[in-house]
Amino acid sequence: MTLPDFLVEDADGYIYVAGLRIGLQDVTYYYNEGCSAEELCEVFPTLPLAVVHKVIAYYLEHAAEVDQYTATCDVEMEKQRAAAPRGPDLAELRRRLAAKQATGV
Repeated sequence: MTLPDFLVEDADGYIYVAGLRIGLQDVTYYYNEGCSAEELCEVFPTLPLAVVHKVIAYYLEHAAEVDQYTATCDVEMEKQRAAAPRGPDLAELRRRLAAKQATGV
């Protein structure tokens, strides 16, 4: 995918708005959820409205490629979530808290 100057791809393949590190996949997610350009500026306060319009225009012109990129990112995120160790559940956290409170620490 050929990117315009306002989008950058890092060494890991992550595409983001230049200078802001706001992901293309994040902007397109909210756009596809129905957010207007102005609402996107509320979600991402550091993102100028003019850039939001550029990102949306790029997405609309390259929807198939961007959707494929987003789907690939989603698959990778699911792999990482599945591989991540599970943290303690609520019962374990309560047990730990009670133990600390009992020892006075």
